[in-house]
Amino acid sequence: MSIRVLIVIPCLNEAEHLQGLAEALLPAARRLNGAILIADGGSTDGTREIAARLAEKDPAVLVLDNPKRIQSAAINLAVARHGVGFDYMIRIDAHGTYPDDYCERLVEEALLTGADSVVVAMQTVGFTPFQKATAYAQNSKLGNGGAKHRLGAASHWADHGHHALMRISAFQAIGGYDEIFSHNEDAEFDYRFRQAGYRIWMTDRTSMVYYPRAKVGPLFRQYFAYGRGRARNVLKHRAWPSLRQLLPLAVAPVAVGALLAVVSWLAVVPVVLWAVACIGYGIWMALGQKNPYGPLAAISAMVMHFAWSAGFWRELLTTRNRRVAP
Repeated sequence: MSIRVLIVIPCLNEAEHLQGLAEALLPAARRLNGAILIADGGSTDGTREIAARLAEKDPAVLVLDNPKRIQSAAINLAVARHGVGFDYMIRIDAHGTYPDDYCERLVEEALLTGADSVVVAMQTVGFTPFQKATAYAQNSKLGNGGAKHRLGAASHWADHGHHALMRISAFQAIGGYDEIFSHNEDAEFDYRFRQAGYRIWMTDRTSMVYYPRAKVGPLFRQYFAYGRGRARNVLKHRAWPSLRQLLPLAVAPVAVGALLAVVSWLAVVPVVLWAVACIGYGIWMALGQKNPYGPLAAISAMVMHFAWSAGFWRELLTTRNRRVAP
């Protein structure tokens, strides 16, 4: 049986990474009787021109405009326009690096297990000091709460993981991604996917490398959006976060509650305990793992905790207010 694979790269302003990424994936696309589809969300940094040159040079490269800009819409549009004739879709993050045999390993795992979706672990790597610290935090329990798709684990059937390969027929059967989710669309998708009876396999035979935000502002905005997406998932499915996600939810409320210190000094105790716990963990990482970025990683983790919590509560409270508004 001949398997055909559609490799989709949603992107927005990725001129620095796109050409090298696409060229690295082309051999796999040819070996898998596939194509690479670049779905651009309206880039202004030269990404569109790079994509056009790649498509002109190689017929295995396709280009698609994504007017809705977000990744969920890009994948949906790619499958709707070009999914016919392909068995699997592989989702590629333009801001990442992949092993040469990444696509083949995913297909092998899908065929071997009969999985409808194959997900992978994601390792983060940084270059600047803040980016290195953020990567260190995201690779640790301090920043990821023990998520298996962040830490990596032996291959197993899973509820969720970093999206990599999906059977196109299964993707279409549940309606693809919900495009009201600009972030956290993968977790929302996996919830419906499993409810529909489809199976997700997390493989340890391959993984990808992701490059985190290099500045505080973009990192805060990213995790604020993640928090909003998680709240939307709760509101849509009444599926409350796991314990590892419930703990960071308290961060924004206790931080705001610290303002009551003008009334009683006890109000500041919870936020101080949180800060001390994070910094203490960072120092422990620095000493135990001999990594000088441990204390700075604690700061990155605190930014992520607060932003995620603030985004969650903002979405939860404003949505409920809209529902009760006359």
